[in-house]
Amino acid sequence: MTTVETAPIAPLAWQPPAGAVWSGRWVDGASAMPVHDPEDGTLLGHVTDASPAEVDQAVTGVATAVAAVGSGAGWAAWQRREALEAASRLVARHHEVLAELISREGCKTVREARGEVSRAAETLRLSAQQTGLLTGETLPFSDTARGAGRLGWYTREPVGVVAAITPFNDPLNLVAHKLGPALAGGNGVVLKPAEATPLTALAFVQILLDAGVPADYVAVVPGTGATAGRALVSHPLVDLVSFTGGFRTGNEVARAAGAKKTLMELGGNNAVLVLDDADREAAARAVVAGAFGVAGQNCLSVQRVFVAAPIADRFVQDVVDATETLRVGSKSDPRTDIGPLIGEREARRVQEWVAEACDGGAELRTGGRREGAFHWPTVLTNVPARARVMTEEIFGPVLVIERFDTLDEAVARANDTRFGLQAGVFTAGLESALSVAERLRVGAVMINDSSDFRIDAMPFGGPKQSGVGREGVRYAVEAMTEPKIIAVRHGG
Repeated sequence: MTTVETAPIAPLAWQPPAGAVWSGRWVDGASAMPVHDPEDGTLLGHVTDASPAEVDQAVTGVATAVAAVGSGAGWAAWQRREALEAASRLVARHHEVLAELISREGCKTVREARGEVSRAAETLRLSAQQTGLLTGETLPFSDTARGAGRLGWYTREPVGVVAAITPFNDPLNLVAHKLGPALAGGNGVVLKPAEATPLTALAFVQILLDAGVPADYVAVVPGTGATAGRALVSHPLVDLVSFTGGFRTGNEVARAAGAKKTLMELGGNNAVLVLDDADREAAARAVVAGAFGVAGQNCLSVQRVFVAAPIADRFVQDVVDATETLRVGSKSDPRTDIGPLIGEREARRVQEWVAEACDGGAELRTGGRREGAFHWPTVLTNVPARARVMTEEIFGPVLVIERFDTLDEAVARANDTRFGLQAGVFTAGLESALSVAERLRVGAVMINDSSDFRIDAMPFGGPKQSGVGREGVRYAVEAMTEPKIIAVRHGG
């Protein structure tokens, strides 16, 4: 692993028509916010830094459009399906432009960015399919004497205005995971993208508009969380808040939102268990891929590995060897495996957490190096139980490996976290795999795979401080619609 080499700087292939979208048109707000490439600090452009008054304009405009449904001016389900299908095709058609935006303003290598574009197209396709599944049921009025002379049913209706707040690490697909289901359910949506990655979100909304989504059903208000974000989630015309980010910020969002419906994905500290009968080499490869993709800036990243004592030494060496083959470099280089963190401040934080663990007695097996916003993939063993790299979500390229003697010990240590997003277990034994899966308190258990796996149709989320509710297209659409009962009294 050598010193990072940066590629020649080129202008972006796409720039937004203006810095924000609201009231059915592209607009520039009163204040602007710069967007930089975290790799080298290059200025990529400017977007609106939305004020509370501008957020109010955006929410009011969307709420007005949604309210028009009651006057018969609604956006029919078949129209929503066709628009989302068209948007999926347009995302695929603009694959390279979107991949460039994701990589340039964010932290993904160009290879990782291309994969995200493909997933976003699939998320929109899945969202389109849900419009035909927004069905209700007849209700059993005849099952009670009080229901005599009545019949009825329920339908699923949009909640109204959805506020969507998205993070930097998946700036296209996580936007698609909020806007796609919201629109499929017939809602209007106001998006505040991550401060670091607003250009991708604006390009995505341009695609939605080109695909036929009514302009007054969608708004984008770039800006800071403290200003635009707080104004958005606390707005009285917002009916549901969908947020992806950290737990502390999620708490602030919940306090600002008040008594509203919320969907929150708040991260994880994911564990993988490697039993003594596992395919050790396959497990090591999966763990390395799961720990260091997107430089560890992924809520599903493998952070803690508990490996059976009889194979622990060889497993650690397998992981170290595989880690040291990873190439750290410019995001634009197709050979790069590990790009930068989203900023130098985050890289310094990761460096500090690693140093803290080593000062407490942890053994640095490889990595530990930082250069600007880049932090080399790092493997630690013998980490103190209360070190932050063990207890908190590090959101960086750091992997902790610990040995265990009994399966009960391994499960207990894996569960010893305030998060519960996903986990993995490697074993050749079906009984062992199912036993571990039943006992892990997480939202999903991947057997003979790392925690870092998701398809966009899954009910995604977890218990404890990993979130509230479930995402995944079908489940988000259900959360973003409500049952409406219609009952008819007949027969006098």
